[in-house]
Amino acid sequence: MTERVNRHRGRVDLGKSTPEGTPDTPVPAGTPGTAPGAVPAVDPRLLVRERGLAGYAGEFTRRLSAGELGSLPVVLGLVAIAAVFQGLNENFLSAQNLSNIAVAMTGTGMMAIGIIFVLLIGEIDLSVGAVSGVSGAIVAVLSVTHGVDEWLAVLAAVAGGALIGSLHGVVFAVIGAPAFAVTLAGLLFWQGFMLQILGSSGTVNLDPDGVVGRLNTYYFTDVAAAHGLAAVAVAVFLLTGVLDIRRRAAAGVPARPLADLLLRTGALAAVGFAAAFVLNQYKGLPLALVLFLAALLGTDLLLRRTVYGRWVLALGGSVEAARRAGVPVALVRISVFAVAGTFAAIGGLFMASKIAAANQGAGGGELLMNVIAAAVIGGTSLFGGRGRTWHALLGVMVIVSIQYGLALEGIKSPVQFMITGGVLLATVVIDSVTRRTQRTAGRA
Repeated sequence: MTERVNRHRGRVDLGKSTPEGTPDTPVPAGTPGTAPGAVPAVDPRLLVRERGLAGYAGEFTRRLSAGELGSLPVVLGLVAIAAVFQGLNENFLSAQNLSNIAVAMTGTGMMAIGIIFVLLIGEIDLSVGAVSGVSGAIVAVLSVTHGVDEWLAVLAAVAGGALIGSLHGVVFAVIGAPAFAVTLAGLLFWQGFMLQILGSSGTVNLDPDGVVGRLNTYYFTDVAAAHGLAAVAVAVFLLTGVLDIRRRAAAGVPARPLADLLLRTGALAAVGFAAAFVLNQYKGLPLALVLFLAALLGTDLLLRRTVYGRWVLALGGSVEAARRAGVPVALVRISVFAVAGTFAAIGGLFMASKIAAANQGAGGGELLMNVIAAAVIGGTSLFGGRGRTWHALLGVMVIVSIQYGLALEGIKSPVQFMITGGVLLATVVIDSVTRRTQRTAGRA
């Protein structure tokens, strides 16, 4: 029986001929295990791209009807936030305010990257705020009180965060205690640990010109820096896309059309160079933003291009299915908590840099809620299995933009908390409705 592919439906039909007028893609000669004239299963996304704008319009409609909203609500939310606050205060979209937002979001954003790894397996880590406070305290006590080289103190703080996260992961994955309870206990313990090592004074000031002190204050003032970063990002994106097209063509499988790649590259160039222009109108390219973008890119590649990333996503889909597929479940669970602890420590360094000190209030207040809210608002599902680290960028942009917009209007913190809570609730409701719609459409 000849096996053929219905390309318009993107599935394999046995014993049925391809509808008249539907082009077949023959299997490359010499492909093992295939009959002569057989055609391969084709990724439906590639068929959409081949149809051009009409294909994208149809795919967009299908995704909306199936509840696959992606990052669309967040992007529309950011546009609405910018429009509303710019209407209320003309300084909201000024170069200075946008640059301040870019720097302010890095600490929370770094921590959100780590929490996304935990959310992807369907768990939660309540200790990241306290771990960030411990990180700042370790750096301050080692470098200022004990005279340790600041670079070594930074490495010790980051390693301490990874160790703390690994400890939480072991208790959860090996002993079997609920992650919620383990990290809640960690929140209390590490908060007390931070207070203990800070001592009776409760505050240790950092050198504003030191390694940590300059994380939030250093800018690349040369205009070529921001534009150069944008140019490198666009060039790498284009080169990677071209190489992927050639690799697929050499393997005899469908690839993204070149026009599609050029369109995406143009959109990235427009955003990148516009951002560079705005940043250069104030102080230049912030070091904090560069480090944040580098972390986003690295972790995104880790999740999308490595076996480990597939393990994490598989575990979020179904633990039992992942186990039967050979995924080392316990090891992956431990590792995601280690990642969360590491990025909590890195975020803590940015928080300490913001005030050039480590104090008893570090890691407390609304920080934990903002970190979780940033991940969820950005598009990461609380139910596991769906999310990207770039969601940390989108989510933290929403939160910090709201905070800065309200601050420009002189609105105090209580209202900021209520609005952020409302946005988070709306996001969770959208996530729940989306999953229900996908389940109804047979895509969950």
